[in-house]
Amino acid sequence: MPIIEVPFDRLALDIVGPLPKTSRGHRYILVLVDYATRYPEALPIRAATTKAVAKELILLFSLVGIAREVLTDQGTCFMSRVMKELLSLLQVKQLRTSVYHPQTDGLVERFNKTLKQMLKKAMDTDGKNWDQLLPHVLFAVREVPQASTGFSPFELLYGRRPRGLLDLAKEAWESRPSPHRTLVDHVEQVRDRMAQVWPIVRNHLKQAQLAQARVYNRGAQLRIFQPGDLVLVLIPMAECKFLAKWQGPYEVVDRVGEVNYRVRQPGRRKPTQLYHVNLLKQWRTGADPPAPEPLVLAARRDTPVVPYGRGPQPCPEARPRGSRPATPGRLLRDSREDHSGPA
Repeated sequence: MPIIEVPFDRLALDIVGPLPKTSRGHRYILVLVDYATRYPEALPIRAATTKAVAKELILLFSLVGIAREVLTDQGTCFMSRVMKELLSLLQVKQLRTSVYHPQTDGLVERFNKTLKQMLKKAMDTDGKNWDQLLPHVLFAVREVPQASTGFSPFELLYGRRPRGLLDLAKEAWESRPSPHRTLVDHVEQVRDRMAQVWPIVRNHLKQAQLAQARVYNRGAQLRIFQPGDLVLVLIPMAECKFLAKWQGPYEVVDRVGEVNYRVRQPGRRKPTQLYHVNLLKQWRTGADPPAPEPLVLAARRDTPVVPYGRGPQPCPEARPRGSRPATPGRLLRDSREDHSGPA
């Protein structure tokens, strides 16, 4: 993935939910993360629909400018005809992650994990108003320096450190008056600071990418498929998304990029689907597909390149259609469970 240096040039988008319904009717969160600064935005929405996402995107673009690229999964609200027409009209290139492989968009996935953990703690005391707590959660994330850049998202976007509660306490303790500067002085100071900061950020990102590549490659196994090869595909089961089963055999159509393959799947809703190489394995004639097992274990055993998910988890008991679990535990479910179905 190339290093992005222009704020809001590339955005990562995702949907978190469904969550417990708030007093304002919100059940989902539209998450946006800027690739250049790591600056996050989380917008509460009532439904995970194209209309809701498009409305929030237009509002965001009116504030920060129109992005050149957006990276999304293959959820219905992102893949609809209306969304494609909107992005085409705004001349925004849409990049898509491969199905059932959220690690492709690791930036937004890591933020989702942090967001869910922070919201869950807040919801333990006030589960009906989590949407009103979002601004406070976002400020806490924005002011913390990122390991990959060495600076906080707020500082990279605005060219200064945020004035938070600790700063207020320190100023009161020291009785230090705020500096008085003209607008021109402030703009010049920001320009000088950003000119010094971005070379440091670029170097931090390169070092972080190299470190991640070293960790990734320790257990990586190079696998290349050719058009016409028969493969099994690791697909979550409909009755329990934490269980997966190797299904197939299916035929490889072609290779797309370095790690994705287009696979022909007769009898499914989409005749062809794009899969990450981690979700494919060679079909051996005469072999029976293994029984279903926890998704993370299946991915690690047969495709040790990148494990799916965030660690072994017990599968929740099957519930009748329409039933709902108790409360904040819904936050622990993968954000893709409800808005991006199988092909």
